[in-house]
Amino acid sequence: MNFIPPVFISHGSPMLLLEPGRAGPAWRALAQELPRPQAILAVSAHWNTRMPAVSATAQPETIHDFYGFPQALYELDYPAPGAPDLAAEVATLVPGIQIDHERGLDHGAWSPLRAMYPAADIPVIQFAVMPQASAGNHYRLGRMLQPLTQRGVLVLASGGLTHNLRDMVADAADGEALPYVSEFRDWFVAALEQRDLPALLDWRRQAPHAARAHPSPEHLLPLYVALGAAGKNAVAHTAYRDSQLGALALDAFVFAADGLSKMAV
Repeated sequence: MNFIPPVFISHGSPMLLLEPGRAGPAWRALAQELPRPQAILAVSAHWNTRMPAVSATAQPETIHDFYGFPQALYELDYPAPGAPDLAAEVATLVPGIQIDHERGLDHGAWSPLRAMYPAADIPVIQFAVMPQASAGNHYRLGRMLQPLTQRGVLVLASGGLTHNLRDMVADAADGEALPYVSEFRDWFVAALEQRDLPALLDWRRQAPHAARAHPSPEHLLPLYVALGAAGKNAVAHTAYRDSQLGALALDAFVFAADGLSKMAV
Protein backbone atom coordinates (compact mmCIF):
# COMPACT_ATOMS: atom_id res chain seq x y z
CA MET A 1 0.00 0.00 0.00
CA ASN A 2 1.13 3.54 -0.76
CA PHE A 3 0.13 5.28 2.48
CA ILE A 4 0.35 9.06 2.59
CA PRO A 5 -0.41 10.73 5.94
CA PRO A 6 -2.96 13.55 5.86
CA VAL A 7 -1.58 17.04 6.31
CA PHE A 8 -2.96 20.31 7.68
CA ILE A 9 -1.39 23.58 6.57
CA SER A 10 -2.20 27.08 7.80
CA HIS A 11 -2.04 28.90 4.48
CA GLY A 12 -1.81 32.44 5.88
CA SER A 13 -2.07 35.58 3.76
CA PRO A 14 -2.11 35.33 -0.05
CA MET A 15 0.97 37.57 0.05
CA LEU A 16 2.97 34.44 0.91
CA LEU A 17 2.67 33.64 -2.79
CA LEU A 18 4.79 36.69 -3.60
CA GLU A 19 6.79 36.91 -0.38
CA PRO A 20 7.07 33.31 0.84
CA GLY A 21 9.31 34.12 3.80
CA ARG A 22 9.94 31.01 5.87
CA ALA A 23 6.59 29.37 5.09
CA GLY A 24 7.10 28.71 1.39
CA PRO A 25 10.38 26.80 1.78
CA ALA A 26 8.91 24.91 4.75
CA TRP A 27 5.92 23.78 2.70
CA ARG A 28 8.25 22.68 -0.08
CA ALA A 29 10.43 20.75 2.36
CA LEU A 30 7.36 19.05 3.81
CA ALA A 31 6.27 17.92 0.35
CA GLN A 32 9.72 16.42 -0.21
CA GLU A 33 9.40 14.45 3.04
CA LEU A 34 6.10 12.89 1.96
CA PRO A 35 5.69 10.11 -0.58
CA ARG A 36 4.76 11.59 -3.95
CA PRO A 37 0.95 11.55 -4.24
CA GLN A 38 -0.93 10.01 -7.11
CA ALA A 39 -3.62 12.66 -6.55
CA ILE A 40 -4.54 15.32 -4.01
CA LEU A 41 -7.82 15.95 -2.22
CA ALA A 42 -7.58 19.55 -1.01
CA VAL A 43 -9.92 20.39 1.87
CA SER A 44 -10.17 24.17 1.65
CA ALA A 45 -11.42 26.69 4.18
CA HIS A 46 -12.46 28.82 1.22
CA TRP A 47 -15.09 26.49 -0.19
CA ASN A 48 -18.09 26.68 2.12
CA THR A 49 -21.27 24.68 1.54
CA ARG A 50 -24.27 23.46 3.53
CA MET A 51 -23.84 19.84 2.48
CA PRO A 52 -20.69 17.77 1.81
CA ALA A 53 -19.33 18.57 -1.65
CA VAL A 54 -16.45 17.53 -3.87
CA SER A 55 -15.24 19.01 -7.15
CA ALA A 56 -14.93 16.93 -10.30
CA THR A 57 -13.60 19.40 -12.85
CA ALA A 58 -11.29 17.88 -15.44
CA GLN A 59 -9.20 21.04 -15.78
CA PRO A 60 -9.93 23.31 -12.79
CA GLU A 61 -9.37 27.03 -13.21
CA THR A 62 -7.29 29.01 -10.75
CA ILE A 63 -9.66 31.07 -8.60
CA HIS A 64 -8.31 34.37 -7.29
CA ASP A 65 -10.72 34.69 -4.38
CA PHE A 66 -9.07 37.62 -2.61
CA TYR A 67 -9.28 41.36 -3.00
CA GLY A 68 -7.07 44.43 -2.68
CA PHE A 69 -3.74 42.74 -3.33
CA PRO A 70 -1.00 43.57 -5.86
CA GLN A 71 -1.81 42.80 -9.49
CA ALA A 72 1.00 40.25 -9.63
CA LEU A 73 -1.04 37.93 -7.41
CA TYR A 74 -3.91 37.87 -9.90
CA GLU A 75 -1.53 36.88 -12.69
CA LEU A 76 -0.44 33.69 -10.92
CA ASP A 77 -2.06 30.40 -11.82
CA TYR A 78 -1.82 26.76 -10.88
CA PRO A 79 -2.77 24.69 -13.94
CA ALA A 80 -2.94 21.27 -12.28
CA PRO A 81 -5.26 18.72 -13.86
CA GLY A 82 -8.40 17.65 -12.07
CA ALA A 83 -9.32 14.11 -11.08
CA PRO A 84 -12.94 13.24 -11.90
CA ASP A 85 -12.28 9.56 -11.17
CA LEU A 86 -11.13 10.45 -7.66
CA ALA A 87 -14.26 12.55 -7.17
CA ALA A 88 -16.35 9.53 -8.15
CA GLU A 89 -14.48 7.44 -5.58
CA VAL A 90 -15.09 10.09 -2.91
CA ALA A 91 -18.79 9.88 -3.79
CA THR A 92 -18.77 6.15 -3.02
CA LEU A 93 -17.17 6.82 0.37
CA VAL A 94 -19.43 9.73 1.37
CA PRO A 95 -23.04 8.84 0.53
CA GLY A 96 -25.13 11.75 -0.69
CA ILE A 97 -22.19 14.07 -1.33
CA GLN A 98 -22.76 16.77 -3.94
CA ILE A 99 -20.47 16.68 -6.98
CA ASP A 100 -19.54 20.04 -8.49
CA HIS A 101 -18.36 19.75 -12.09
CA GLU A 102 -17.41 23.43 -12.42
CA ARG A 103 -15.52 24.33 -9.23
CA GLY A 104 -11.92 25.42 -9.76
CA LEU A 105 -9.09 25.65 -7.22
CA ASP A 106 -9.41 28.49 -4.72
CA HIS A 107 -6.37 29.95 -3.01
CA GLY A 108 -6.89 27.74 0.04
CA ALA A 109 -5.85 24.91 -2.27
CA TRP A 110 -3.45 26.38 -4.81
CA SER A 111 -1.57 28.71 -2.47
CA PRO A 112 0.20 25.94 -0.52
CA LEU A 113 0.24 23.60 -3.52
CA ARG A 114 2.15 26.11 -5.61
CA ALA A 115 4.94 25.93 -3.04
CA MET A 116 4.68 22.19 -2.39
CA TYR A 117 4.33 20.92 -5.96
CA PRO A 118 5.33 23.82 -8.23
CA ALA A 119 5.20 21.72 -11.41
CA ALA A 120 1.39 21.48 -11.02
CA ASP A 121 1.54 17.97 -12.44
CA ILE A 122 -0.41 16.11 -9.73
CA PRO A 123 -4.21 15.88 -10.20
CA VAL A 124 -6.15 17.92 -7.63
CA ILE A 125 -9.77 18.11 -6.57
CA GLN A 126 -11.37 20.00 -3.70
CA PHE A 127 -13.49 19.01 -0.73
CA ALA A 128 -15.70 21.63 0.92
CA VAL A 129 -16.22 22.49 4.57
CA MET A 130 -19.54 23.34 6.18
CA PRO A 131 -19.28 26.26 8.64
CA GLN A 132 -22.69 25.43 10.12
CA ALA A 133 -21.63 21.86 10.93
CA SER A 134 -19.60 20.79 13.93
CA ALA A 135 -16.00 19.70 14.29
CA GLY A 136 -17.38 16.22 14.95
CA ASN A 137 -19.22 16.20 11.64
CA HIS A 138 -16.00 17.03 9.81
CA TYR A 139 -14.02 14.45 11.78
CA ARG A 140 -16.55 11.79 10.75
CA LEU A 141 -16.28 12.88 7.11
CA GLY A 142 -12.54 12.45 7.42
CA ARG A 143 -12.99 8.93 8.77
CA MET A 144 -15.01 8.12 5.64
CA LEU A 145 -12.14 9.34 3.49
CA GLN A 146 -9.49 7.26 5.25
CA PRO A 147 -9.28 4.58 2.50
CA LEU A 148 -7.89 7.23 0.13
CA THR A 149 -4.77 7.62 2.28
CA GLN A 150 -3.93 3.95 1.71
CA ARG A 151 -3.68 4.28 -2.04
CA GLY A 152 -1.54 7.30 -2.66
CA VAL A 153 -3.98 10.18 -2.21
CA LEU A 154 -2.78 13.13 -0.16
CA VAL A 155 -5.57 14.61 1.96
CA LEU A 156 -4.32 18.19 2.21
CA ALA A 157 -6.35 20.27 4.64
CA SER A 158 -5.76 24.00 4.22
CA GLY A 159 -6.98 26.59 6.70
CA GLY A 160 -5.46 28.33 9.68
CA LEU A 161 -4.77 27.36 13.28
CA THR A 162 -5.94 30.87 14.14
CA HIS A 163 -7.75 33.26 11.83
CA ASN A 164 -8.97 36.65 13.00
CA LEU A 165 -8.33 39.19 10.24
CA ARG A 166 -9.52 42.09 12.40
CA ASP A 167 -6.66 41.45 14.82
CA MET A 168 -3.88 41.48 12.24
CA VAL A 169 -0.92 43.71 13.10
CA ALA A 170 0.58 45.09 9.90
CA ASP A 171 4.03 45.73 11.36
CA ALA A 172 4.32 42.54 13.41
CA ALA A 173 7.52 40.63 12.78
CA ASP A 174 7.27 37.12 11.40
CA GLY A 175 7.05 34.73 14.33
CA GLU A 176 5.53 37.34 16.64
CA ALA A 177 2.10 36.32 17.93
CA LEU A 178 -0.48 38.14 20.00
CA PRO A 179 -0.75 36.64 23.51
CA TYR A 180 -4.16 35.07 22.94
CA VAL A 181 -2.91 33.46 19.72
CA SER A 182 -0.08 31.80 21.62
CA GLU A 183 -2.44 30.58 24.35
CA PHE A 184 -4.91 29.13 21.87
CA ARG A 185 -2.11 27.50 19.89
CA ASP A 186 -0.50 25.96 22.98
CA TRP A 187 -3.80 24.46 24.11
CA PHE A 188 -4.63 23.12 20.68
CA VAL A 189 -1.22 21.62 19.97
CA ALA A 190 -1.18 19.92 23.39
CA ALA A 191 -4.62 18.43 22.74
CA LEU A 192 -3.48 17.19 19.33
CA GLU A 193 -0.29 15.64 20.65
CA GLN A 194 -2.20 13.92 23.47
CA ARG A 195 -4.93 12.95 21.00
CA ASP A 196 -7.53 14.31 23.39
CA LEU A 197 -10.35 13.87 20.92
CA PRO A 198 -13.19 14.89 23.30
CA ALA A 199 -11.44 18.20 24.00
CA LEU A 200 -10.60 18.79 20.34
CA LEU A 201 -14.18 18.21 19.25
CA ASP A 202 -15.37 20.57 22.00
CA TRP A 203 -12.78 23.25 21.16
CA ARG A 204 -15.36 26.04 21.05
CA ARG A 205 -16.01 25.65 24.78
CA GLN A 206 -12.69 24.35 26.04
CA ALA A 207 -9.95 26.14 24.11
CA PRO A 208 -8.86 29.51 25.53
CA HIS A 209 -9.92 32.51 23.44
CA ALA A 210 -11.68 30.21 20.96
CA ALA A 211 -14.19 32.82 19.76
CA ARG A 212 -11.43 35.38 19.21
CA ALA A 213 -9.06 32.95 17.53
CA HIS A 214 -11.86 31.89 15.17
CA PRO A 215 -14.79 34.34 14.90
CA SER A 216 -16.07 31.84 12.32
CA PRO A 217 -14.87 28.23 12.21
CA GLU A 218 -14.21 27.56 8.53
CA HIS A 219 -10.41 27.88 8.79
CA LEU A 220 -10.18 25.27 11.55
CA LEU A 221 -12.65 22.73 10.16
CA PRO A 222 -10.29 21.34 7.47
CA LEU A 223 -8.01 20.15 10.27
CA TYR A 224 -10.72 17.82 11.55
CA VAL A 225 -11.14 16.21 8.13
CA ALA A 226 -7.40 15.48 8.05
CA LEU A 227 -7.47 14.19 11.63
CA GLY A 228 -10.33 11.85 10.81
CA ALA A 229 -8.74 10.64 7.59
CA ALA A 230 -5.60 9.66 9.51
CA GLY A 231 -7.46 7.02 11.50
CA LYS A 232 -8.13 6.47 15.17
CA ASN A 233 -4.53 5.68 16.16
CA ALA A 234 -2.85 8.61 14.41
CA VAL A 235 -1.21 11.45 16.27
CA ALA A 236 -0.18 14.93 15.18
CA HIS A 237 3.43 15.74 14.38
CA THR A 238 4.29 19.41 14.06
CA ALA A 239 5.86 20.02 10.66
CA TYR A 240 6.08 23.80 10.87
CA ARG A 241 5.40 26.50 13.44
CA ASP A 242 5.34 30.23 12.79
CA SER A 243 3.13 33.31 13.02
CA GLN A 244 2.26 36.05 10.57
CA LEU A 245 0.78 39.50 11.18
CA GLY A 246 0.41 38.74 14.87
CA ALA A 247 -2.98 37.04 14.54
CA LEU A 248 -2.28 34.21 12.09
CA ALA A 249 -0.70 31.05 13.51
CA LEU A 250 0.91 29.27 10.58
CA ASP A 251 1.25 25.83 12.16
CA ALA A 252 1.31 22.76 9.94
CA PHE A 253 0.75 19.18 11.08
CA VAL A 254 1.26 15.70 9.67
CA PHE A 255 -1.18 13.12 11.04
CA ALA A 256 0.49 9.74 11.15
CA ALA A 257 0.84 6.65 13.28
CA ASP A 258 2.40 7.04 16.71
CA GLY A 259 6.08 6.29 16.56
CA LEU A 260 6.67 7.97 13.23
CA SER A 261 9.62 10.33 13.51
CA LYS A 262 8.66 13.96 13.56
CA MET A 263 8.84 15.66 10.21
CA ALA A 264 10.18 18.99 11.44
CA VAL A 265 11.05 21.40 8.68
